[in-house]
Amino acid sequence: MGNGVIYILTNPSFPQYVKIGYASDLQRRLRELNRSEALPFAFRAYAVYEVTHKLTDKALHELLDQLNPDLRTIETFDGKTRIREFFEMSAEDAYAILEAVARISGTEHRLHRVTPTGDQLTDEAKAEEVRRASTGRRSRFKFSMIGLKAGDEVVFRDDATKKAMVVDDTHIEYDGVTTSLSRLANELTGIEHALQGTIYFTYRGELLDDIRRRMDGGGDSFGEKEDNAQR
Repeated sequence: MGNGVIYILTNPSFPQYVKIGYASDLQRRLRELNRSEALPFAFRAYAVYEVTHKLTDKALHELLDQLNPDLRTIETFDGKTRIREFFEMSAEDAYAILEAVARISGTEHRLHRVTPTGDQLTDEAKAEEVRRASTGRRSRFKFSMIGLKAGDEVVFRDDATKKAMVVDDTHIEYDGVTTSLSRLANELTGIEHALQGTIYFTYRGELLDDIRRRMDGGGDSFGEKEDNAQR
């Protein structure tokens, strides 16, 4: 039997899901999936794990189902139950599971992340901004809105090794240069059009934009959380 890959696919149209499956020819599989004009954006490969057996992805599906049966998308349509290859989890979480499998079996060399193209990065940025903008316009972001202050550290969402320090209410410092979240997002992603910086940086594992939305809904800032925890 010929070699193939277990793939992790993402799609900006529904970022909360990943598609995990097997393909003997990944590019052909992508062409099949992306043939539909009903999807605003195309599927793209996030990672692949080289295998020699076609049913290996089924074993992975069973493992995921055992870990959390609510992750997989299951629906009833026209009186029939359909179990899909989509799982409600982040691409990074899916990758971590494959990485654990690879380490246990001593096959780390078979696991590869797929570098996104410039067009794919642009599509992802556009899709994310459309989702965020659909909830309405808000005032300009300031770090004090979420309880951050000078000296606090924010992390680039796509690479945890890239960190910046808050300088004042609207600026950060990265590699000795004072800049803004949006400008640094442009630099690190390579995307030229204007970006919403708060969806590209995290604080303690949470996107800055998500922190703001949580607080807009009445939640605590990180500073308030710490104060409450000490009481």
